[in-house]
Amino acid sequence: MLSPNPYPGKLIVVEGIDGSGKSTQIDLLYKWLQTHGKSVYFSEWNSSELVKSTTRLGKDEKAFTPTSFSLLQATDFSDRWENHIQPMLKAGVIVLADRYAFTAFARDVARGVDRDWVRNLYSFAPQPDLVLYFRVPVNIAVDRITSGRAKLKYYEAGMDLGLSENRITSFRLFQQRIVSEYDAMVDEYGFVVMDGTGNVQKQQKLVRQLVRKILIGWEGLPNPSVPVRASRKKKVVVETNTAGGES
Repeated sequence: MLSPNPYPGKLIVVEGIDGSGKSTQIDLLYKWLQTHGKSVYFSEWNSSELVKSTTRLGKDEKAFTPTSFSLLQATDFSDRWENHIQPMLKAGVIVLADRYAFTAFARDVARGVDRDWVRNLYSFAPQPDLVLYFRVPVNIAVDRITSGRAKLKYYEAGMDLGLSENRITSFRLFQQRIVSEYDAMVDEYGFVVMDGTGNVQKQQKLVRQLVRKILIGWEGLPNPSVPVRASRKKKVVVETNTAGGES
């Protein structure tokens, strides 16, 4: 188990295989929180500038082993954690993460890396305040992904594992392994399971309900770019006039 989040900010994470619909939901949540005056920071998997060129080179040359790939992803996460996510949480910001350490727990183990070894790599990361796991049948996820792009990438399809010479078949088998790891983590890490096949608007309504619950009684850092609502301005004026003795 990961240690509880010790910071004043809130950490909300979405997880799921590619094509689960999680990215759409976290984007809608981000916009909704901003319109409600919250300071929000967004972070996504594999986005650190520190290792971007190394990652690109390794993928182009098909040079990664499961372990070296795992270490590089952990370096990416560690850099984003230390320089972006943790400072935001300390400041009282809501951090939305499209993938967290759980992605490594699922993908790396699906590639054959030792489960305990991978978890130890991310032992510095706290347990999020909310983890939404978008569960979707592999066949639906594969259809969504393959219909939106011309070709699956080598590592994305799990071609390094020798599961199949056909990229779509390999992708399907690889994703099923990942799903098995995610499902095994539901109780261990308290995932809230979301139906990834559901209506987008209905999903978002449920997401907002769950987020509202963890924000009850929490103020955090307000968004300075969002003006105070007119009703609140009026209330302040009335209270000020009363204090000044004006009739």
